[in-house]
Amino acid sequence: MKIKRDKYLNKLIIRKHNGFIKIITGIRRCGKSYLLNHLFYNHLIKQGVSANHIIKFAFDSADDLNLIDENLIDINIEKGKVDPKKFINYISSKITDNNMYYLLLDEVQNLESFEAILNGYLRKENLDVYVTGSDSKFLSSDIITEFAGRGDEIHIMPLSFSEFFPTYTGNKETAFDEYSFYGGLPAICSMKTSEQKIEYLESQMKNVYLRDIIARYNLNNDENIGELLNIMASNISILVNPPKLANTFKSVKSTSISVNTISNYINYLKETFLISCVQRYDVKGKKYINTPFKIYFEDIGLRNARLHFRQVEQTHIMENIIYNELRYRGFKVDVGVVESYEKNQDGKKTKPNMKLIL
Repeated sequence: MKIKRDKYLNKLIIRKHNGFIKIITGIRRCGKSYLLNHLFYNHLIKQGVSANHIIKFAFDSADDLNLIDENLIDINIEKGKVDPKKFINYISSKITDNNMYYLLLDEVQNLESFEAILNGYLRKENLDVYVTGSDSKFLSSDIITEFAGRGDEIHIMPLSFSEFFPTYTGNKETAFDEYSFYGGLPAICSMKTSEQKIEYLESQMKNVYLRDIIARYNLNNDENIGELLNIMASNISILVNPPKLANTFKSVKSTSISVNTISNYINYLKETFLISCVQRYDVKGKKYINTPFKIYFEDIGLRNARLHFRQVEQTHIMENIIYNELRYRGFKVDVGVVESYEKNQDGKKTKPNMKLIL
């Protein structure tokens, strides 16, 4: 299925030739490779760029690795990396003139010393570099630091509802029902049955996203962080803080986990883009309040999958969807409290009624 992602495509287009490495980040399966290798590639072709001046290379492709005498199976078995010398020689053989070349690299974390190699390519005036990555390191929000200030991040989210709706054949109401249940991972759009979608989302959450977090932060297992994720999934769009989450954890698991550990786990989940924590803004004092904060999931389908689709509160889910839609449209979102007053029979103002808003 062809899905338009014009907003992200335009972000790549306006960054052409800017002297930075364009780094496409986002959770797994959100559409990074499709954006780079199909949408952006087709844009370059339509702009008159010759195909032999667009060098595409996927480090998880057996065919591409064969081009540099590397073997995908051997690399996976040995848990190794691609030889950088072989890759450099291959790229050098492709650059045969002084015209502009576009280097589109997918799963670049599988290349040994990729940071140094890509930084070195910035010295070539006729080479424009774009990369994606999906391992535990590349999923982190601190990936830009690996490129010594020479990286330009384009963060891509799963489909927002405004992106999802054009792919759906029904009306807007049934589309929203579908989206609020299964979310916006692009692969969902081509799946036909509910069973297929549920199995896919539950498998991705368990075998991909949590696995990445455990690998990056050297956790022993997913038991505690998984249980915390369940608690946060049950409390989306609700003001929480680490002490409150620690108390809930104790009541659910009948075991203690420190507030510091809770805070660390929340940071891990944020850094890998699985959740967002939104601070309260004091409208009167015009300042931010660190706690409590609200938690939203990057994809509502993954949130539902974590709870096995058993806890579907429409108002909370809708707020999460609205939050993601606002982010997709470029807004910075805070949560805050607004005081509203009512008059009693004597015409005097009553005590303020506190309303929590996005």
